Parts: sequence; C-alpha cells; structure tokens
Amino acid sequence: MITNPLAIIALVLACILLVPMVCRKIRIPSIVGFIIVGIIVGPYSFNLISGGTTIQTLGKIGMLYIMLQAGIEVDINDFRQQRTHALIYGVYSFIFPFLLGLLTSRLLGFGWVTSTLLGAMYGSHTLMTYPIVSRYGVQKNAAANIAVGGSMLTIALSLFVLAILRNNFVYTDSISTLGLLGRIATTLVVILGLFPWMAQRFFKRWTDATSGFLVVMTMMVMAAWLADWSELEGIFGAFLCGVALNRLVPNLSPVMQRINFVGNNLFVPLFLIGVGMMIDISLLWEGWATILIAVVMIATKLTSKWFAAWLAQKSFGLQAEERQLMFGLTHATAAGTLAIVTIGYSTGIFSAEILNAAVLMILVLCTSASFVTEYAAKRLALQEEARLEADKTDDSWQLMTVGENRHYELRELSELGELHNADLASEEDWSEAMKLINNQRRASIIYHPNQPINTINRLLVAVPPYAEKEHDFISCFGIIRRLSSQIGAKVVFFTNEDTQKVLQAFCRRKGKYLRASYREMEAWEDVLMLAKQMAPDDMIVMINARPSTPSYNPLFEQVPDMLTRFFNTHSYMVVYPEQETGNAVPDLMYGDTTQASKTWKIVSALKRWILSFQQR
Repeated sequence: MITNPLAIIALVLACILLVPMVCRKIRIPSIVGFIIVGIIVGPYSFNLISGGTTIQTLGKIGMLYIMLQAGIEVDINDFRQQRTHALIYGVYSFIFPFLLGLLTSRLLGFGWVTSTLLGAMYGSHTLMTYPIVSRYGVQKNAAANIAVGGSMLTIALSLFVLAILRNNFVYTDSISTLGLLGRIATTLVVILGLFPWMAQRFFKRWTDATSGFLVVMTMMVMAAWLADWSELEGIFGAFLCGVALNRLVPNLSPVMQRINFVGNNLFVPLFLIGVGMMIDISLLWEGWATILIAVVMIATKLTSKWFAAWLAQKSFGLQAEERQLMFGLTHATAAGTLAIVTIGYSTGIFSAEILNAAVLMILVLCTSASFVTEYAAKRLALQEEARLEADKTDDSWQLMTVGENRHYELRELSELGELHNADLASEEDWSEAMKLINNQRRASIIYHPNQPINTINRLLVAVPPYAEKEHDFISCFGIIRRLSSQIGAKVVFFTNEDTQKVLQAFCRRKGKYLRASYREMEAWEDVLMLAKQMAPDDMIVMINARPSTPSYNPLFEQVPDMLTRFFNTHSYMVVYPEQETGNAVPDLMYGDTTQASKTWKIVSALKRWILSFQQR
C-alpha cells in the first residue's frame, strides 16, 4: 500500500486525468470508470490507497457539489411552470419504492423497523448522473426540471424517516420530535432566507469571480453542516443552498464556470473513486445471503423507480426519451443510501449482509443509471438541435456603454444573453452613441450597469406600440427571456393591449416559456410610470427603434435625458432591434396582430419627409 501522501495525490490525479480518456475510447460513461478505478486501487483489491480521512472528506465535498450544481442549474422559470408536476413526481418516486421496499424486506424476514428504514433507502436517490445532463445541455428540459424538483421531496422524505427512526428507536438521549422539527425549520430559514440576502450584498460589493466562487463554496459547506445539525444529512443542505443561490449564480457566469471546473475535474472524481474503494468484490464468492439481498435490492429499486417514471410520463404527457431521462436521474444512488445504511449498521438496525449488499447495489445502479442517462440525454440533445429555434442568437449585435468603459460588464451581458457574435464599445457621450446606432442597421444595446447583473430582482420592460412589427423584435424578446432565465429575475412588461397579446403568445411558446406579468401603458408618453414602480434591485429595459421604422416615436430622442434624470441610480438597457433591409419577410406569428392604421401610415410618411427635408 502507498503511504507517501505525495505519491497518493500523484496517483489519484493521474487517474482523474486518464480515466475520461480511456472511457471515451471504450465508450462507457466516465462515472463508471472512476468507480471501477476506485475498486482497483481500494483496500479490497490491490490495496494501493487506503480509504483515509482525506479521501473521504474530499469525496464528500464532491457529493455536496453535485447537489449544489443540481440546485443552481434548475431553471426557476421552468420549475415554477412545472412545480406541480415536480411535487407529484416526488410523491411517485418516494411512495412506490417505499411500499415495494417495505414488502420485499418483510418477505426476506426483516423486522418492521429494518423494513421501514430500507423502504426509506429505496425512496431516496442521488443525482449522480446530473453532470451528464448538464454536459449535453438538456438541463432545461421539462423532464430534467421535474426530476430535479421531485428529488427535493424524495430526499427530504427519506432523510426525515431516517431522522425519526434514529431519534425514537436508537438514541435514548435524543431530542424530541418537536425539537427536531424546530431544527429543520431553523435550517430552512437560514439557507433559503439568510443566505440569498448575504450573497446578494456580497456580490454587489465584490464582483470578481474568484471571491464569488469562494462565497458559494463556503455557503455550500455551511448549509451541509446545518443540514447535519438538523438530522437531514449534508446533501440536502447543499441542494437547498443551490436553490437559494440559483438566480445569483447564472449558469453562464464566471462564478459558475469556476464551480464547474473545480467540481467536475476534482471533487466529483474523488467522490466516485471513494465509492469504488468501499466495494468488496470478494463478497460475491463468500455466500448467497449477501448476493440474494443485493439482487432483491437492485430489482426493487429498478422496478419501483421505473414505474414512477412511467407513471409520470403518462400523467404529464412526456416522450419516451424524457421518461428514460427521469428514470436515469432517479435510480442512481450513493450519498443518501450510504448515509442510511451506515447509520442503520452502526446502530444495529442493519446486519453486515445488508451493508455489503447495499454497496454492491450502488455499483450496479450507478453503472446502469450512467448508461440510461447518457442515452436519453444524447437523444434529447439531438432533438433540440433539430428543432427550429425561434430566437435568433447568431445575429450581429453592438453592445456599448456611455461614458465609463465597462467592457467586463458588456462581456458578461453578452454571455448571459447568449449573444455569440457581439462587438463591444464605449462612447464618450449619448450623442456619439446615438450617431453610431443611427448609422448602422444591426441590433444594438446601450447598457448602464449600476449593480452586478446577477443581483437584479426584476426586469421592467417598456415596449412601445407597434414594436411587434419591427423586423427583429423576436430577437429582442429572446434577450429578455434568456436574461430572466439566467439570473432568475421576474419580468414585468409595460405596453399597450395589442402588443401585450403578442408578448403573451411569445411567453407561452413550448420550450421558450417565460413567466411574466403585464402593466397597461397605452402610449410611450407614459413611460415615466416605471419610475413610480421601481425597487432598488430593478433594471429598466427600454425597447427603442431607429427613425423610419414601424415603432419609432419622436419621444425616443428624449430617452437619454430621461434615463440620466430619472433612472441613473438603476441599471438599465436600451435595446434597438435590427433594421430591416430589402423586402419584408412575412412572419406567421404576427398574422393575427392588429395592423397599423392608415392615419398612422400617413403620419409616418409625413414625418419621414420632414426629417429628410431637415437633413438637406
């Protein structure tokens, strides 16, 4: 056995480097590869590395990271739309495994306490394969959101059963059930209430990504400690921490990039290697009791979790690939199972055969879940690629600030808005900025970042009449939708009745859902009503237009002065759609919208003639 710490670190890092390369060659998920490597180097095989405290601690951080990532990457808008489905699926995913596990455990001759704890173990699952979903970019799929949202309920129920049994049947000096509920309530208030408040104020003052990464990691560990204190296990606390920080850590932000890099390349592989080191292959040849229990465990878990996913598919009208994705995400098991069987074994509720069978079950289920999730995620990713994307994200955009050079903030805006082809600029004053915008036809944004964009709570969007008739209005809407999705900000549209109908249709598009509210604003003259409804963490978004375009209003010329006088203490964006060149291409989405009146057309023509006369 290797005892030199530097040699152990070198071997582990070499495994982390080489395993993904080998797995790609032989076409198996790297999750399986890391577990196999853990078996090989562990104490029950070649005994190269001892499963000491260091490996266990770093591995536990990896498990916490997986749960944190799942909470952070949940699309809050989609989750709100799917929250009822998520809760129903959480009930499915716990009740059926719990009841089937209770039945099979009784058939194996176990007592009621042991069977109940085993049922709770079957009900729980670990989102071990979530990194696969994230890698294929299908984390915003409805099935993924339902599975992740449902996991919150299943983990909570399983760990709550564990806490009750441990509290009432094991410890004589334990706290009362009322005291346990009090601890749980305190944990929820601190993580879901205090943590976001603290993080928002920190991000307002310190904007560098390294400090943000350290804050998130600190809160993750503190949340895990609080969950342990309330008898819920650290993984549940890490998941709640991710949910609490969801809108403050956008998926495309520099902070999230650092979290993904460190977690995926260090902590998660260490966790998987640690799981492999716990598996004793020799148990397969030492007797039939362990093998029989393991086979029953595997069959119970697979059958009940598949049935829950199938029932969810039928209840919610999902595709077969989405059912497979939910099944792959929710039948893998690791942290929750390890917590339950370890505590059950240490307190005498579980025998050694149950402990060893559970570890073998972890190996089998992690392997099968990896293959199922990878297959389903790949199929869904191909479907998403083939689907026509309504929001055009490959347009050429001009992003600029006025006065101070804020290239870092502009670059962050382009990443969060998925503007992959954007030029960044800074103009000395508004007159220069407007001259640049009016002399070109491409879509443009003037951005004034008064506070970090991930601390914004609401986007107040002023949309002028006839904005829906602009050639590239759908791209402007897409910017707002993607920003809302990334930073978790609510959207409030201020517009007239006709434009509001078009926006509502856009917000209801399948796969492009946006949860928004609406305020009546008949004419652009009423735009100052936004000032009366602003909160400190709101951002103003104004959709403007260039002269000689359908939604242009002469009052747009007063926007710079208006923003400077009334909105300068807030972040704001002024968005100019791309100006059409050549003949218009009819858009079927606008077929039922009210067309401009003849009077409006005459006024517009007269206005264009006066402007051209003035320029002579």
